Formats: sequence, structure tokens, C-alpha cells
Amino acid sequence: MPPCSASQIPGTPFAPMKTQYYTASSLDGFIATVNHSLEWLFQLGEVNDTGYSDFIRAVGALAMGSSTYEWMLRHVVKPESTRESPWPYTQPTWVFSTRALPPVRGADLHFVEGDVRPIHREMCDAANGKNIWLVGGGELVGQFYDANLLDELIVQVGSVTLGQGRPLLPRQIVFPPLRLRSARAIGPGFAELRYSVPNPRP
Repeated sequence: MPPCSASQIPGTPFAPMKTQYYTASSLDGFIATVNHSLEWLFQLGEVNDTGYSDFIRAVGALAMGSSTYEWMLRHVVKPESTRESPWPYTQPTWVFSTRALPPVRGADLHFVEGDVRPIHREMCDAANGKNIWLVGGGELVGQFYDANLLDELIVQVGSVTLGQGRPLLPRQIVFPPLRLRSARAIGPGFAELRYSVPNPRP
């Protein structure tokens, strides 16, 4: 097992690095619409009102799936526009995809596929004692969960329902359940829920 999962280091006197899924979700459990839209999210509040600033300072490496990466290209970097924006993260980022994707100038990107376990070990080394952020989507996070590599979920639950869309975490987690560590209201639109994941599991 990799040494950077919180559950792998029982009894340590310091807080070990964690592999975290930090995301926003609709009340009925979707992180995006069927067409990968996040328009429902932006009306609910400002990112500066959440714990994001403290969270990202503790992150040393990121992982995301191809749909999340392509959303970042379309809505953040916008390489086809006349005013291309830089990649928003200084941390090294691993993008899981089975197809070729365009890089972003100046970004520390690693395009990978396959088993998440050896990639997680690479991310542990690169994070240098900081946390690993699983940006999304849900199926990729599910693969880390299946490999006993997911330590924590931090979910900003928005006050909307989508009816259908991209699920938060398409896994059955029942025995044992997640453990709620904290819950707080963020403005009129969000409830931030923090869960620890029981590791290791059978």
C-alpha cells in the first residue's frame, strides 16, 4: 500500500497526507448535468465563501478524468479564444484518459490511463507531504475508492436538484458507512459535509 493514505499510518503523532475528493453536488447527488454543465452551481455562492482557499493550499497533486479536463479547457483555459487563460493550478496534475487530449502550455500535466494504484504512488511522491485532490469525475474517484486509496470526501451540497446527471460517486458504500466529521452552512446555497472513508476495507 502507498504510504500517503491517511489510513495507512495509524498512531502517527502528526496529520498524514490524505487523498481527498473535494467537489460540489446537487441535493440529489449529481456533480454536473448529463451534458457536463455546471451552470446550476454558479448561482449558489462565491468560492471565497467556502473553505477552498485553505483546502487548495494543502494540496500537492491533483487527479481528474478526461471530461473534467475538457471542461477546464472549454470554460477556464479557453485555448480557442483570443485571450487564452493559464492553467489554474500550480500543482502537478494527472489526467486519466483513454484518448489523446491536448496539453496546456506551462501546465505540469501527466496524461495516464489504467490502474490508479501505481499512479497514486507517483502522486504521493510528487505531493511531497501535502494532500492529493481527486477533482473528478465520480467514476474515477470510485476507482480510487475500490483500491482503498480514498481517505476523505468534502462535498458542497447545493440547494438545487437536477433529476439526472453525472453522479457524485457511483459506488455502493453501506457496510461500513462513511463517517460524518463536520457539517456547516455556507450562505443560502450550500451545506459543506466532510466525511472520512473507512479504510482499509475488505
